[in-house]
Amino acid sequence: MPSSLKAFKASPLRRIAIRATIVLLVLLLIPYAVAPFYRVIDPVSTPMLWRWATGARVERIVVPLNRIAPVLPLTVILAEDASFCHNRGIDLGAIREALQHSDDDLALSRGASTITQQVAKNLFLWSGRSIVRKVLEFPLALWINVVLPKRRVMEIYLNVAEWGPNGEFGAEAAARYAFGISARNLNAMQAAELTSILPNPVQRSARHPTVLVRQLAALHLRRAAAHPSFDACLRAP
Repeated sequence: MPSSLKAFKASPLRRIAIRATIVLLVLLLIPYAVAPFYRVIDPVSTPMLWRWATGARVERIVVPLNRIAPVLPLTVILAEDASFCHNRGIDLGAIREALQHSDDDLALSRGASTITQQVAKNLFLWSGRSIVRKVLEFPLALWINVVLPKRRVMEIYLNVAEWGPNGEFGAEAAARYAFGISARNLNAMQAAELTSILPNPVQRSARHPTVLVRQLAALHLRRAAAHPSFDACLRAP
């Protein structure tokens, strides 16, 4: 054995590398250990944690799915992930389509994200375009789909999505900020307007909707009216 290799095996550098590897593996495995507990625990998102850490405002009132107007999750499904009730956390067909319509290496970071993937990102990862994040996101979404029922995934999503320009998270805070009402009282147009500002509630507003937001809302409204059964997996047994 070369003396240089022997020296590395006995060096402090080797011990540091081993410890760093162990720490990295533990960090990667923590989300898989934590996710099953979110059946009964209401999680916070990484954007919320970041805002708290930086002293920024966070407004969220957790509400169960049965206290959110059913038209909101239906509209969100049709806008964000039409295969939600049937996919396994990722949508391979949408991923292939995204790859076919993009000519750069960040194709996977531009869409084709299911609602389950967005939950994985919001709870455990970071925002922005990154192929590294996508590589981590895919298996996490598959795992979340295994350990959490669809109804709970949607409930978490609607309670952690960022829906306002000043730290408004979740459907209840969104409805109160935009319309001065509870999420359970949203009508179809209001649900469509809230859906239209995802995923950029800073540049788009349901409180002061632009022409673009109104156009998107009209599209979402028509889709929700035309496909009322796309939320079948969310209905209580």
